[in-house]
Amino acid sequence: MSEAYKRAGVDLAAGYEAVRRIKVHVRRTYRPEVLGDIGGFGALFQLDVSRYRQPVLVAGADGVGTKLKIAFATGRHDTIGIDCVAMCANDVVVQGAEPLFFMDYLACSKLDPAQVEAIVKGLADGCVQAGCSLIGGETAEMPGFYPPGAYDIAGFCVGVVERDRLVDGSRIRAGDALVGLASTGLHSNGFSLVRRVLLEEQGMALDDYVPALGRTLGEELLTPTAIYVRAVLALRGRFDLHGMAHITGGGFVENVPRILPPGTRAEIDWGAWPVPPIFTLIEEAGRLDRRDMVNTFNMGIGMVLVVPEDEADDVVRAAAEVGHRAYRIGRVGRGEGGVVFGGVRWA
Repeated sequence: MSEAYKRAGVDLAAGYEAVRRIKVHVRRTYRPEVLGDIGGFGALFQLDVSRYRQPVLVAGADGVGTKLKIAFATGRHDTIGIDCVAMCANDVVVQGAEPLFFMDYLACSKLDPAQVEAIVKGLADGCVQAGCSLIGGETAEMPGFYPPGAYDIAGFCVGVVERDRLVDGSRIRAGDALVGLASTGLHSNGFSLVRRVLLEEQGMALDDYVPALGRTLGEELLTPTAIYVRAVLALRGRFDLHGMAHITGGGFVENVPRILPPGTRAEIDWGAWPVPPIFTLIEEAGRLDRRDMVNTFNMGIGMVLVVPEDEADDVVRAAAEVGHRAYRIGRVGRGEGGVVFGGVRWA
């Protein structure tokens, strides 16, 4: 039967080899709460409820989008997993939750054990950074569905927080300060526009060295998304975080208003932080309006923290101590919601 399946395009032996290869990467992410090992029908995680009074589980799911096409084109697959974990774990931690475990779904046309190992290594690296366990997932070989060499990946993260310590934006008030944690570049958003502008319209190649970037275009585009979990949890233990926003697709304009209570708006000071050169390159090459840029990209800020005004400077310093550059980027003002840049309401 396996030979017949192989003739149909599904190689079971390659699947078994992939599982063998990834075990070492998966196991290094295990927290003490993990029960069993890779290969079970369901993954087991024993939550120690004695540590909590009113535990609330927080779950998130996301993917990497068309950034995957950069991995396909370069043949480099060991960082995409970090992006997948980051997109999920950062969404969980903005609610104040500690990520506990992560699961993935990987689908491809033809299973290549070495490629799968590289992808899962990235997932494991991301989970180690986020402090969560990679406890399971699914690898699906789907010949005829995906083009040769292509794959898709999605992730699912679950965290926990005490109910009375949820960070949901309800305590945000006019006068609070906005502190931005620096991004590592594009993260995992806007790549359809990036590919159109730089690769199609400008005819740039991924192996082109770009002086303004100090490296090749491919290296820049594959820079993994920053994982803010450890920094945010450390800051939450020291400061009064009123709200947080993960700046993903839609940039400031879509993401910051999601946490603002009625009657408030975000007032952002353009120029309060250095914009990484990749964004300037895209803006100039595509002759894009600044409004297009801030509606699409993170522009150098991957996470926004809303904190009391009198704590803002200390938060900036403390963020640097835990490995993330941070900037005071604005404030919460009174208004009808949305985002104001330099006194002009953009959304």
